[in-house]
Amino acid sequence: MNAAVVESFGKPPRYATFREPGADAGGELVEVRAAALSNLVKGQASGRHYSSGGELPFVPGYDGVGTLPDRRRVYFFGPLAPFGAMAEWSVAPASQTMLLPDEVDDVTAAALGNPGLASWGALLGRARLQAGESVLVNGATGVAGQQAIQVAKYLGARRVIATGRDEAVLEKLRELGADETIRLHQPREVLVQAFRAALAGVDVVLDYVWGPSAECILEAAKGHGAPEGERRIRYVQIGAIGGDPISVKGEWLRSSGLELMGSGLGSLSAGAIMESLQAMYEAAASTGLKIDVEAVPLAEVETAWHRVAPTGRRIVFTM
Repeated sequence: MNAAVVESFGKPPRYATFREPGADAGGELVEVRAAALSNLVKGQASGRHYSSGGELPFVPGYDGVGTLPDRRRVYFFGPLAPFGAMAEWSVAPASQTMLLPDEVDDVTAAALGNPGLASWGALLGRARLQAGESVLVNGATGVAGQQAIQVAKYLGARRVIATGRDEAVLEKLRELGADETIRLHQPREVLVQAFRAALAGVDVVLDYVWGPSAECILEAAKGHGAPEGERRIRYVQIGAIGGDPISVKGEWLRSSGLELMGSGLGSLSAGAIMESLQAMYEAAASTGLKIDVEAVPLAEVETAWHRVAPTGRRIVFTM
């Protein structure tokens, strides 16, 4: 079969032939239609992600859209190595496939999967957002961050504050539901003050950036020993494009109501991921979640792999 094939962790996959998964592969055979290129997939293919495998060669791709042998159309995730999603055929555990509503096309469904895990999974599975609460999305100009704004509003968030570096995109986030925006390109002391004012009404922080901006948020949450205790803030760490590790003073945690947690592979069970994504696809079918997508033939995988897409756009390979 035709596939994207990782032959070396130091090089992008190339379009080549790879053996097909057999009937005894241990899961559901899927004839793939579309698979998205995400930071997770790039990290796994480079060998740098904590979930990366060690055996070469293999087909990359953590999730995708396709059809089962009985022609039912499904979204699937966590395909069984070495058969990733970026091939004509893949294989996934039956418990990690779900039927898709007709209202959501293949490319959109594939594009929504990974940011759905990073937004629906983070808000429902980890933060357990309640209607009427307020959310700060750190790094809201990216694909997952833009989804998080829409998801928070859909789930009943009273107020959503969005941060980002791309000022042009940041201004457009109000159209997606952001009530307030904060520019990350500011002197540290100014940014800390901006976060301190914002956190006065925030219940949940979704952080797709980490790095210096995370340090500013954590510092801004520092309290002063209030007898009634500080506001409880569930801080969910999701991405680290801003740098990793960071420096955290113990007093920032001791003096605040911060509850630090992460959201990613391992922090959520497959069942919890399925529940979150099921809710996402139902919402996408009824409300039409907005996502900027560029469909690219899989044959162009090698040249498209490291191409920088416009901020907020997801590349989806089609078979």
